[in-house]
Amino acid sequence: MTELMETAPAEAVSAPADAPREGISTHGLTVGYRTRGAFGRRRERAVLGGLELTARAGELTVLLGPNGAGKSTLLRTLCGLLPPLAGSVRIGGLDIAGQSSAALARRLAVVLTDRVDAGLLSARELVALGRHPHTGFTGRLSAADHTAVEWALNAVAAGHLADRPAAELSDGERQRVLTARALAQEPSAVLLDEPTAFLDVPSRVALTVLLRDLARSRGLTVVVSTHDLELALRVADAVWLVDRSSRVHAGAPEDLIARGAVAAAFDAEHLAFDAASGSFGLRRPARATVAVDAPPALRPLLERALAREDLAIGDGDTLVTADSDGTLTLRGRGRTVRTESFQELAREVRTW
Repeated sequence: MTELMETAPAEAVSAPADAPREGISTHGLTVGYRTRGAFGRRRERAVLGGLELTARAGELTVLLGPNGAGKSTLLRTLCGLLPPLAGSVRIGGLDIAGQSSAALARRLAVVLTDRVDAGLLSARELVALGRHPHTGFTGRLSAADHTAVEWALNAVAAGHLADRPAAELSDGERQRVLTARALAQEPSAVLLDEPTAFLDVPSRVALTVLLRDLARSRGLTVVVSTHDLELALRVADAVWLVDRSSRVHAGAPEDLIARGAVAAAFDAEHLAFDAASGSFGLRRPARATVAVDAPPALRPLLERALAREDLAIGDGDTLVTADSDGTLTLRGRGRTVRTESFQELAREVRTW
């Protein structure tokens, strides 16, 4: 996805003068499910409780957490698809429980992971459905509505898909189009559940950066649930992190990393979060320690290749060197072996 962010017409970009700026906030919110037990008795199963969260206008807020932690339940409660078990959700300072569906649709756009049956609609027509809260009783699109639709398609690099049947789009293409539909709605807040799930890596980065840029340029409140942890920690303005104990930590990515909340939520037997690099690495006992001598550009790659072979970096009898011409050399135990690639080196140290 290249050239994602294009200059939009004033009609499509400028937020309404009366658009609320307070973002999304929760007050004493408990989310979960209501079920019926024996003899028709209603039961409540809380998933997350006592939530006091704020997603500010102009910021990209990312919702993170392990599978089954309650992210989707929280997101569906924020957009009104699930009623809260207690507390309230406010958008622009107004409780969503007191708003009509039409009024809420003008403030909030939602992109969920549920499969959308687009019937015989083209991609452009599917995006145009996002204008429904603004078209009134007739449903007829004005010139301004068409401008908003075209801008939304171009914003997510889906302009070339506009005339294709939506039912024939790939999963990744459909996700772009659904994101465009949300943007065409011109809300003050957008909630997205796994919007990058079906995209390749460059497209994930491009779409995530686009959402952050749109939040800042248009004053949007954007909340995204994602499993793309490392990307989210690099791009997000704020993070809501649901841990394994059903507690929600809020703050800048660096705040949560510094507190150890990210590591506590995601570290596993063979996986550990490295606060310095902001990425995950394998956690395995080292079978040996080797010394490394390499130029700065090659040293991280060399260390990663050796770590994959369960070798720790430190003072050891074996020395691994990397030259600027790409030659990798093993020295130790009375032997010297030169290799021309990291793959060759890994195979050598495996039996060293």
